[in-house]
Amino acid sequence: MGGHGALTLALKHPELFRSVSAFAPICNPSKSPRGRKAFGAYLGSDETAWIDHDATELICNKEWAQDILIDQGLADEYLERELAPLAFNEACCARNVELTLRLQEGYDHYYHFVATFMADHMRWHAERLGSKLVA
Repeated sequence: MGGHGALTLALKHPELFRSVSAFAPICNPSKSPRGRKAFGAYLGSDETAWIDHDATELICNKEWAQDILIDQGLADEYLERELAPLAFNEACCARNVELTLRLQEGYDHYYHFVATFMADHMRWHAERLGSKLVA
């Protein structure tokens, strides 16, 4: 589920979420090979049923009034073929949704990447929730 799940849950339920961030999410699975395979297997061949499970499609079709933070490693082996953060960025721009897309040089898709930037995400959420992060 990871970042993809975080984005789609928040975008489908804006009344429940005041902030959302993700690490290297698959942003446009209905357009990626792995996403298409999974959606076909789990949701069937009717691609209109996939829209509610694709963050880029949700940004285009739902109302989201908050900003979003995404960190993406530029050395991520899935970046070009699967993740599509630039498509998500374009959709956010078109809908006037503020997205901070941080492209991190030298980071891949794994533990060290997430561990390096996790505290940033915690601070970012704390600010949006009106809380202070205890060190």
